[in-house]
Amino acid sequence: MAMAALRREGRRVLLSSTPSPAAAMAPRSPAAHQEIAPLGARSVSTQVVRNRMKSVRNIQKITKAMKMVAASKLRAVQIRTENSRGLWQPFTALLGDVPSVDVKKNVIVAITSDKGLCGGINSTSVKVSKALHKLTSGPEKESKYVILGEKGKVQLIRDSKDSIEMSISELQKNPINYTQIAVLADDILKNVEYDALRVVFNKFHSVISFKPTMTTILSPEVMEKESESGKVSDLDSYEIEGGETKSEILQNLTEFQFSCVMYNAALENACSELGARMSAMDSSSRNAGEMLDRLTLTYNRTRQASITTELIEIISGASALEG
Repeated sequence: MAMAALRREGRRVLLSSTPSPAAAMAPRSPAAHQEIAPLGARSVSTQVVRNRMKSVRNIQKITKAMKMVAASKLRAVQIRTENSRGLWQPFTALLGDVPSVDVKKNVIVAITSDKGLCGGINSTSVKVSKALHKLTSGPEKESKYVILGEKGKVQLIRDSKDSIEMSISELQKNPINYTQIAVLADDILKNVEYDALRVVFNKFHSVISFKPTMTTILSPEVMEKESESGKVSDLDSYEIEGGETKSEILQNLTEFQFSCVMYNAALENACSELGARMSAMDSSSRNAGEMLDRLTLTYNRTRQASITTELIEIISGASALEG
């Protein structure tokens, strides 16, 4: 609601400051010229300045409200994000994280947001994803995208439409939970062929700081080859109970690892989005305050100039009558 109101207010300011084509072709009277004079000029109308001040105040109220909403949501998401980090860290210790692994089929899972007005977190994820796509592509290699979030889809579809395998939006419509992410991860694993899944997201550090991060999940077949070469931990050193084979255990571990990494990545990115939105709305509120100060100064100067002009006209008329 707040972003829709902000867009409506922006359009109202734009329409009020832009003359229509018919008005532009019509001959202008001095009074009309005075109404559309640029801000800061001596001939600017006080009514134009008042309308602009009213619009800026409305925008400032919206940005302050959006900052407060983001701040209220941030604390709850931050606690859940910190708790989720304990899910995937044991998998990194057990199976390792090998970003330099060279495989034929790479799938880049880019996690972005569905909404804007949150700084450059989406652009950062898209840039990292594009660079990673360029590195993992080749004559005998295949690299595909799985995009989470509408903003990432809009940016990547321009020049990488053929490389997009899946696109998922409205992930944050409801509070993120593990069940939702596990179903989503299972859907990705069933519909996408891969040797390595590379999850790209923004890792939350503070309200003003986030770091683009990549986590690599290998397929069970590649994992077995890498364990034989010694790049990742070998499961033969562990005692296995239940009668399951090594390949079955690797399959289960890979699926569970991917769902845990996706859960943490979605929360980290949501936390970074709220922090970036807080910073962006705070900057917007300050900029609106500075603009109000300048408009107030322009309004006072214009009003004082009109009063001075009227006084001069009255005194000149009185002197002419006496003479």
